[in-house]
Amino acid sequence: MTDGAPPRVPPVSDAGSGSKALHARVLETLAEVIDPELGMNVVELGLVYGVDVEAGRVHVRLTMTTPACPLGEQIMRDAEERVRAVAGVEDVDVELVWEPPWTPSRMSPSAREALGWSL
Repeated sequence: MTDGAPPRVPPVSDAGSGSKALHARVLETLAEVIDPELGMNVVELGLVYGVDVEAGRVHVRLTMTTPACPLGEQIMRDAEERVRAVAGVEDVDVELVWEPPWTPSRMSPSAREALGWSL
């Protein structure tokens, strides 16, 4: 099902090989950030809308499943702390975005299966 949402795994924004490697490490690290309510990581949930890497500076765009998410600040803080600790990251900015709105179609198939959701 396509709803116009961006791809689940954000593309590399900078073509340099060092940036590609750093981008991959950042995504691996973001996969350690768990949404405590669902018990799944933000990458599998499709909450990562983008990761831009340029000269050691990382900009992460995250969303939440709902604007009323009571743990949004905790998830954002966890993402920033973890990405900041990645080798090669000089600075990090985690931005909370709401467009396009999150839908279950952004989740990985394994995440949807684990939660018993089908599209």
